[in-house]
Amino acid sequence: MVELNPDQAQSSSALADHMKVAFGPSWKEILCEKELDGTVDPGQPSLLVVSLSALRSLDLLRELRPLTSECRAAKLFSKHMKIEEQASSLKNRVNIASGTPSRIKKLIDMEALDLSRLAVIVLDMKSDAKGYSLLTLPQVRDEFWDLYRNYFHQRILEGALRICLYDEIPANIKRKKNNEDD
Repeated sequence: MVELNPDQAQSSSALADHMKVAFGPSWKEILCEKELDGTVDPGQPSLLVVSLSALRSLDLLRELRPLTSECRAAKLFSKHMKIEEQASSLKNRVNIASGTPSRIKKLIDMEALDLSRLAVIVLDMKSDAKGYSLLTLPQVRDEFWDLYRNYFHQRILEGALRICLYDEIPANIKRKKNNEDD
């Protein structure tokens, strides 16, 4: 599990900073550089963000932009994007990817997306306008759990993959609660 700094807001705008901490001192090399020493096969992100919708995936990718200036992030959702185009874009070096469970699973099944380098998966827990989240909207929830069981669960148990539950929580909420305990 990725432990986030409780003194820093858990907002979209803080996501890049949280991921820098999660990856430690080598964050720049892992998340930003287009070329690494040695060989990194294409289509192998180190960071994968799983969201409820394409629009939310785009929002989070915008917040990760400071980490994607040298090496573009992969957009893995169906809205206005054909799966063949995404498979083609994954033939390049990818450090960060964001998408919906259904499209991520399809790209893995096509062998266009390779999870062997994946170190952190961010689950976007923000609810939409109707109050649904990644884990509560029935179709998306079922697609997510299928993806999780088939591709993430065993690697998490082995310690090869860390998970981060991310939602927009202001930093002062935790501090207020701690002050009430005094």
